[in-house]
Amino acid sequence: MANSIGRLLIKEGLISDAQLVQARINQKQSSGKLEDSLVSLGFLTSEQVKKILHPIPPIPLKINNTGLSEAFLSDLLLKIAYQEAGTFTLCQINDKLCLPFSVINEIIELLQADHLIAIRSAAGYGRETQVFELTQRGRERAEAALNISLYASAAPVPLKDYTRILAQQHVQQIQIDSRWIQESLSHMVISEKLLNQLGPAFSSGRAIFLYGPPGTGKSSVAEALGRALPDHVFIPQAIEVGGQIIRVFDPAIHFEITEKTREEMQLDINVNLKHDPRWKKCRRPVVMVGAEFTTEMLDLHLDIHSKFYEAPVQMKAANGVFILDDFGRQRVTPREMLNRWIVPLERGTDFLSLHTGMKFEIPFDQVNIFCTNLHPSDLVDEAFLRRIRHKIKMPHSTEGEYKEILRRVCVIQGIEFKEDVADYLIDTYYRKTGRVLTGSHPRDIIDQVVDLSRYLKQLPTFTTATVDMAATNYFIEL
Repeated sequence: MANSIGRLLIKEGLISDAQLVQARINQKQSSGKLEDSLVSLGFLTSEQVKKILHPIPPIPLKINNTGLSEAFLSDLLLKIAYQEAGTFTLCQINDKLCLPFSVINEIIELLQADHLIAIRSAAGYGRETQVFELTQRGRERAEAALNISLYASAAPVPLKDYTRILAQQHVQQIQIDSRWIQESLSHMVISEKLLNQLGPAFSSGRAIFLYGPPGTGKSSVAEALGRALPDHVFIPQAIEVGGQIIRVFDPAIHFEITEKTREEMQLDINVNLKHDPRWKKCRRPVVMVGAEFTTEMLDLHLDIHSKFYEAPVQMKAANGVFILDDFGRQRVTPREMLNRWIVPLERGTDFLSLHTGMKFEIPFDQVNIFCTNLHPSDLVDEAFLRRIRHKIKMPHSTEGEYKEILRRVCVIQGIEFKEDVADYLIDTYYRKTGRVLTGSHPRDIIDQVVDLSRYLKQLPTFTTATVDMAATNYFIEL
């Protein structure tokens, strides 16, 4: 983690290689953070550290601050106006275009000068009271722009701004310790030994293999750690590359941290923006895919009808966690799939291609977790395994762990837990049958008890009789 922060600070020209070496020595002596050592040695100020490690996309006050051309923004506004039946207000455009009023006002002045829009009515002297409409010439240009791309939403951010902010939001900058790991997984029953394996693996920010028998909690652990990631990141709604638009923000993946409600934004035309509104402040993303995963999901998807791109899954997971569940069960071979990952895992960057033939580089920055019921050596060769530093086996539960899971499930369901009934369940359906204790079984068995009680219109109880009925329905004798 400290290495990535150091590289970033050197790249930004804030410190030298020699200063980084000295700060690392100081860090080891003080057992603190690298950034604290840099500040204490006088190489950086606290404000500089905060600015580089917690970036805030600057608010563009003029068109030339957006990184986009006047023509591009003019066409985008015209397309939005066209879809609003040709009439619009400043507030409507602000809501759609996600740019400060000063930029929108500048675009409107350009469009008026080119006779592409005109004032239809006004309730006062302020720009915010005016209603605009497209002229015939404006409609024709909007239609021409829509023939090129149907994208008519938030203004995109340039590729260079996207890569810069992503680099500063590096997932390896997250400070993770044993207390965080324990709190993040406190709702699960996990041994101290396993916690001590998961902690260093996750805090490294590198790829992880979680393997073991079905039902041992691999997917649950991976997702819980991802959801518990601290801090926030800024996600662009879309980016612009070579004149093409790539939509990045996905409401199913990116959970926005709202600071003002939409109603407040509409009522306050002079709202005090805290960052470039083209970016959304979100929790660090978690993307989970399973057997449906294909290598095509790692490439840009061009919608032939709309003529703009949807970002691939690793781009949506940037600065967060990407979980490949049920690894080895996909329609493509593990070797074919992992060959696509080798270079990005090694270099920390990925290359994507537009349909125009243009290739461009993006940061490959996320914790990649591969969950599988199969042994890693049966899936991939040694060359790939070397690139995955952490390979952690998720074992079956011990009797003590199994009972604790069972007790917690009973509490959640409002059922009285009985130690003797738990002993009966373990002895009858595990010891005597040779069945292994699996962490997912208690939840499923108690669900069976609840289903039975609901059918009989009775309160659910944890007894030997209800356990027998649940186990009879649940277990299959092989």
